[in-house]
Amino acid sequence: MGLNKKSVDDINVKGLRVLCRCDFNVPLKAGVITDENRLVAALPTIKKLVADGGKVILCSHLGKPKGEPKPELSLAPVAKRLSELLGQEVKFAADPEVVGPNAKAAVEAMKDGDVILLENTRYRAEETKNGEAFSKDLASICDVFVNDAFGTAHRAHCSNVGVAGLVDTAVVGYLMQKEIDFLGNAVETPVRPFVAILGGAKVADKLNVINNLLEKCDTLIIGGGMAYTFLKAKGYEIGKSLLDDTKVDYCAEMIKKAEDLGKKLLLPVDTVVTESFPDPIDAEIATEVVDADKIPADRMGMDIGPKTIALYSEAVKDAKTVVWNGPMGVFENPILAAGTKAVAQALAETEATTIIGGGDSAAAVNQLGFGSRMSHISTGGGASLEFLEGKELPGVAAANDK
Repeated sequence: MGLNKKSVDDINVKGLRVLCRCDFNVPLKAGVITDENRLVAALPTIKKLVADGGKVILCSHLGKPKGEPKPELSLAPVAKRLSELLGQEVKFAADPEVVGPNAKAAVEAMKDGDVILLENTRYRAEETKNGEAFSKDLASICDVFVNDAFGTAHRAHCSNVGVAGLVDTAVVGYLMQKEIDFLGNAVETPVRPFVAILGGAKVADKLNVINNLLEKCDTLIIGGGMAYTFLKAKGYEIGKSLLDDTKVDYCAEMIKKAEDLGKKLLLPVDTVVTESFPDPIDAEIATEVVDADKIPADRMGMDIGPKTIALYSEAVKDAKTVVWNGPMGVFENPILAAGTKAVAQALAETEATTIIGGGDSAAAVNQLGFGSRMSHISTGGGASLEFLEGKELPGVAAANDK
């Protein structure tokens, strides 16, 4: 993977029109932004381009309007809030076709250091298909392209890949740079010992990640719902625990592969079991702890047990790099969150570079209050997973190499 990309620090955009792809896919309730983390995260790149004296044209998608204008998915509220956060006007270009008369006139009138925001890129049907017409429209209003949206980097769309191929200068912003530095390089050139922790419900979602990380890491730790398919592969009774029936042979292969490669593969040695899945998810529920090879036929495993917590915590103590993707149990329930919390705690206390690979694990770490003690929390769900699989991400590949 070519991970040595030109960034906003390698160019000067004074007097140039800069199209900057951000991730403003924020949750909205009745037109009000309920979580503005993504807006705040985008500020350093925007401020850098403004300080350089660029004419800064921001674009992003929001939700899934499926190629037509949906007023409830307009980026107008984002422009308003962004103006406040940035301390200068972010002019909103309201065009149902995104690059329309409004946008063109606004760009035409820009002075150095001005900022405008285009309408939701997914108002255009071509966006998700990387259709040429929309890419050309976007390229027509800019001289330079900056991609700072990691969350969509695993998809080839007009606003992150199509347009990049039509401009002379395409670079990454600070957020993308950080993801490449941490996630990409952790997997490609880790400081060892390198420990990878994988959780989450399904083995199927993580097939390629398990395989890739097993080759790259020194120790692979498995928790969450997918651990039970591994335990089944060892011939254990797993009761009513989550089972990926078609993946038992695959898990057995991975256990053997770890042995052949001389890697440590850690599986739960004990587990917290319940009679049924909590309903609602945060309901009070009776639990007991059993050894991993003694799960009763009428019980289901819901979290790693105390002996496993000790084992996993010990395994990360001397690590130099730790990547974690996926919770250890049903962390949405306080009674079943102990395993996930303990792993987060162990990571917070280690000297290692700790990288949280997006999705549920990012939510869990933030929810449990350990966010500030991690080296890096990825902003992408699917994009982080594909990075951990060792895949080349189209949105990263499209930027100019150094």
